[in-house]
Amino acid sequence: MEVLRGIVTVLYVLLCIALIVVVLMQEGKSAGLSGAINGVADTYWGKNKGRSMEGTLEKITKALAALFIILSIILTMNW
Repeated sequence: MEVLRGIVTVLYVLLCIALIVVVLMQEGKSAGLSGAINGVADTYWGKNKGRSMEGTLEKITKALAALFIILSIILTMNW
């Protein structure tokens, strides 16, 4: 059991580093807000945000955050 706990802990640390990197790669929300106020949100990038790099980073962040929570719960359980 200790070997499995060590493996999960290493995965947890790698996941934390990946989550930090992905969050830091994202644009600030203030950049998108100024475009929405000026009416630029109806452009191609505004409509197809899910296909852009920013949309992909958001999806990756959500997945990594979910894995972070799951691994946190697993590590706090007494095996």
